[in-house]
Amino acid sequence: MPSDPNRSVPKAILVGAMVAALLDMIDPIIFYGLRGIPPRQIPQSIASGILGRAAYSDGIPSVLLGLAAHLFIALVWATLFVLVARAVPFLADHAITAGLLYGAFIYAVMYHLVLPHTNLYPRNNPNPAPAVLLNSIAAMVFLVGLPISLANRRFSPSSRVSSN
Repeated sequence: MPSDPNRSVPKAILVGAMVAALLDMIDPIIFYGLRGIPPRQIPQSIASGILGRAAYSDGIPSVLLGLAAHLFIALVWATLFVLVARAVPFLADHAITAGLLYGAFIYAVMYHLVLPHTNLYPRNNPNPAPAVLLNSIAAMVFLVGLPISLANRRFSPSSRVSSN
């Protein structure tokens, strides 16, 4: 009995989102940790998009809210990619290129459209230091877009996969 290709959609979404969310949480913990920022402030900064400055004084509840919001956002991005990729097989067939471009797209949308309209504290610097900018872009490209695309390819019903 052939497997149902639609059953692979939830797997691709969940695996892609979980891997992307984990990698995208580890990156700033290390990056900002090397600059003296405690790990708890990373998910609190995500929670500040909802709570504003209060997220930094709410302790564990704001850490958990930030982690939940982070995973939710990753699920949204993974769902969008997987559903579009199922309609456009080129994306699964060229998973590396598609993932890198998708990560750049995610960066542009998050940093230029979404984050400016949240309660994020402190506000995003429109002119970040080069290291911060490079890390932010690289994280979205390699740690978010690429894993989502590769998870989609892994669970794609298509067997036509290029080596890119």
